[in-house]
Amino acid sequence: MAEPPIHLGTSSFTAAGWEGSFYPARLKSADHLSFYAEHFDTVEIDSTFYGCPPPKTVENWARKTPAGFIFAVKVPNIITHDKMLADCDAELKEFLDTMGILGEKLGPMVFQFPFFDKWMVKDQAAFLAALAPFLKKLPADRKFAVEIRNKSWLDAHLADVLREHKVALVLQDLSYMPGPADLAKKFDPITADWTYIRWLGDRKGIETITQTWNKTVVDRTPQLSSWVDFCYQIKRRGVLIYAYANNHYAGHAPATIEQFRNLWRSKGLPELPERKLPERRKTPTELPLFD
Repeated sequence: MAEPPIHLGTSSFTAAGWEGSFYPARLKSADHLSFYAEHFDTVEIDSTFYGCPPPKTVENWARKTPAGFIFAVKVPNIITHDKMLADCDAELKEFLDTMGILGEKLGPMVFQFPFFDKWMVKDQAAFLAALAPFLKKLPADRKFAVEIRNKSWLDAHLADVLREHKVALVLQDLSYMPGPADLAKKFDPITADWTYIRWLGDRKGIETITQTWNKTVVDRTPQLSSWVDFCYQIKRRGVLIYAYANNHYAGHAPATIEQFRNLWRSKGLPELPERKLPERRKTPTELPLFD
């Protein structure tokens, strides 16, 4: 039986510094998404975290991408932060209906929760008491993932709740959160027949180096090599993978994905779908983009 694919993309399809490094210098911004979709088969939409977009915007996303392209979208923070899953049926319905415009191009929807201080949510038990009934209300024909920033809550109890509802636990490469190898010492972090990976890095640290995301400025080779091994192992378990790189991980998200592909290839693993970055000119001061 064929192993499931790995869908690789970036967190957002625009960023300061991408013009001339990823996008051709004179390419119109209206054409960015179409160009992006020539080089990646998925994207994580960050803007939905700040509010549900107008239906016309979502219609344009669908129109500008080819068949088979996948949008992962963040659930608006009014649900995860402001209302913390309570009394948000109207907001959830609006978001689900609007994202439904994407049809088959709609992939995972991510509930990215903040770090909860005790005055917000007392403990994991209180969080799960709100989460479990909320998950029951979600449509079974859609993919949902949950991202947790309280690392002490990441345990088998949480995993069991997610697994019961076939919801994926977001696996993070974030400076202050445990990675999958650490989690696996305590429980199986794969809670559905698919998983969701976010390469996030150290936002504060990298922003002391750059805030223009046009080149790699942090060498993540050891970490990405470990991720290649992990992804290969769970792919062999029949797990479908969605993985997204943020600019804050190494400095230039498209280059992070290209490096992952090259590391995968260098280990002699089965070929990933062939999608190459556009040619670009490097300046002498740049770190290599691992091509």
